[in-house]
Amino acid sequence: MSIKELFDTMEYGPAPESAAEALAWLVDQGDRFGHFIDGAFTAPGDGFDSRNPATGEVLATLTQANQADVDAAVAAAHKAQPKWAALGGAGRARYLYAIARLMQKHSRLFAVLETLDNGKPIRESRDIDIPLAQRHFYYHAGMAQLMESELPEAEPLGVCGQIIPWNFPLLMLAWKVAPALAMGNTVVLKPAEYTSLTALLFADICQQAGLPKGVVNIVTGDGAVGEMIVASDVDKIAFTGSTAVGRRIREATAGLGLELTLELGGKSAYIVFDDADIDSAIEGLVDAIWFNQGQVCCAGSRLLVQEGIADRFHTKLRTRMDGLRLGNPLDKCIDVGALVDPVQLQTIERMVASNTAGQVHHAACALPENGCYYPPTLITGLPTSDPLMQEEIFGPVLVSTTFRTPAEAVELANNTRYGLAATVWTENVNLALDIAPKLVAGVVWVNATNLFDAAAGFGGVRESGFGREGGWEGLTAYTRPKGKRKALARIEPATGHGAPVDPIDRTAKLYVGGKQARPDGGYSRPVWGKSGLLGHVGLANRKDVRNAVEAAAGATGWAKATGHLRAQILYYIGENLSARAAEFAHRIDAMTGKRGGAQEVEASIQRLFTAAAWADKYDGQVHGVPIRGVALAMKEPVGVIGALCADEAPLLGLVSVMAPAIAMGNRVVLAASEPYPLAATDFYQILDTSDVPAGVVNILTGSHAELAKPLASHLNVDAVWSFSSTDLSAEIEKAAAGNLKRTWVNNATSLDWDVDHSKRFLQAATEIKNIWVPYGE
Repeated sequence: MSIKELFDTMEYGPAPESAAEALAWLVDQGDRFGHFIDGAFTAPGDGFDSRNPATGEVLATLTQANQADVDAAVAAAHKAQPKWAALGGAGRARYLYAIARLMQKHSRLFAVLETLDNGKPIRESRDIDIPLAQRHFYYHAGMAQLMESELPEAEPLGVCGQIIPWNFPLLMLAWKVAPALAMGNTVVLKPAEYTSLTALLFADICQQAGLPKGVVNIVTGDGAVGEMIVASDVDKIAFTGSTAVGRRIREATAGLGLELTLELGGKSAYIVFDDADIDSAIEGLVDAIWFNQGQVCCAGSRLLVQEGIADRFHTKLRTRMDGLRLGNPLDKCIDVGALVDPVQLQTIERMVASNTAGQVHHAACALPENGCYYPPTLITGLPTSDPLMQEEIFGPVLVSTTFRTPAEAVELANNTRYGLAATVWTENVNLALDIAPKLVAGVVWVNATNLFDAAAGFGGVRESGFGREGGWEGLTAYTRPKGKRKALARIEPATGHGAPVDPIDRTAKLYVGGKQARPDGGYSRPVWGKSGLLGHVGLANRKDVRNAVEAAAGATGWAKATGHLRAQILYYIGENLSARAAEFAHRIDAMTGKRGGAQEVEASIQRLFTAAAWADKYDGQVHGVPIRGVALAMKEPVGVIGALCADEAPLLGLVSVMAPAIAMGNRVVLAASEPYPLAATDFYQILDTSDVPAGVVNILTGSHAELAKPLASHLNVDAVWSFSSTDLSAEIEKAAAGNLKRTWVNNATSLDWDVDHSKRFLQAATEIKNIWVPYGE
């Protein structure tokens, strides 16, 4: 082709990256791999082939782990963990720095091997995945160095089982391994069956860095190996993958006392307002949906365009799609590479073929004859209820609809069961910062997309999972408070007979939507003290739970109230409780038969004042991310929190849960102390006189065992906490898997209510939303 013809066509010539060194490394390993356990590779066993999805060629043969392999890896991790933790933060930091430097030295090898194994374009592996993986180890080396000074009350969890997906093999490894090691944990990691090679190269790097034996263990295999790890003797499970598998893990780990982080699927909205720079928004969209062939959990796969520019936007987008280059992933000029496996290709083809709505446009680019390729695709004019608008396709397929007003854009964006990420394009910063907090998503990018950094946490809400990876907020997922907790002791209600202490009959009602309400079932039970019958309380049932949750869900204005206003109301509650302190102290003593009522009331007043103090001071952060811009870590309320309050502290247990939760803008449904409920039913009189809006606090009485499952399974409840003396942890966590709500359960241990745990409650009552805002022309 002549120079003139090149200028006329402006076609890119091929610029292939050599795979020689990566293939040589595989040959050096014998093209067969065992597992990496206790600091050494095991002998290869029976297994499966790892193939290049662009060509179908076999790269290596990997070993399918069995139960003995997983047990050996877990045992090695347990043996190594105490010494690794005792090394101290500074000692661990040196190893993490060494790993980061070795990853830099071998960065091109990692990039080429990742592209061979995964099918993503080499420019993505080289310029995004590998540098970010290195960044995580550098960043968390610093976190290890700072642990003793900045997290003095924290200690490692122990052994962490980690299961990662095939779309970002090395980066997902770094997200999980780096913070776990920094905090003194050891790990047993299972890479995805399709893409295990860079994890095995990482194991080689660990050997070169002299990492102590057993600190990192890697076992390969299919999903059955992941199930073995989940069922093994580990202290935490960290999983990234599909929502369906995440739900099964939540159910499988229910009641085991394991820490759990789930980073799951998404159907992220990409919102373009009519004042946006259209060309920039289209370039951003190319990265949002066709980056890594759309095999990204936070891909901007739902395009929402303001109606006035929709036709022009879609026309320009189709033209841009037709110019995308699809082909050999090792070619540096390629935009879209190969899908990871024929199974994934078949899934995408089936989902798109089943669609009968809208208008479909496939990019006019030639597909290679061999390999797992699918053309970039746009489907416009879909209704919001269409399966392709609701279900994660996990491929290079973009679906689109339009909106008229900002309010409608928010409604459409939030019309999904997921809540991982969202993107907003507008030249109006006021509009952007108005919309971003309203989007139900863990991450929001403004005039950008797919920005990641170790300093900024990443994770979702709703059925996109829970927990964060990266930043200070991600670090806490690998620690727990120091100290031992006492075993849970069941507290039974007192029994008795005879006349009531007060001849005037008093049957305390439930408190729902700011009003006293009779229990739906019409049943009540007596509350006895040593002096006799103290009164009766209603027995709430699942319909009462439903009514209370509806009332709480309707009180959304509380989340929009200022922290200052919430603080004033909490102070008011404390003042009104103080005015009736003697009465509440007498009530507590009468129910419990002890003499600690006065101290419990005073502690409750102080907890209210502490929560009020924090209401306008529990701030977010501005993360120091390496862009010209900021990442705002905003603390938002979880939503509706259901809680089974402590039995042993009838007033303090309720107030300690309620006050931080509502201080952060949540609404609560509280199941009062089961044996000593009258302090709670007296307390709603305090709420009535303290300007608490209806529905913000709802109080039920009755059996914790009967209320736990309706609360945990209710789809409009966003979190469930249990401090009951009845251990209901397993039932709650299993029921919570329905919509993957957050849980905080006691796992048969008790909390010392004399200690102020407000900081822990504030953390549990908030979600971190990271809003990325680039600036500059």
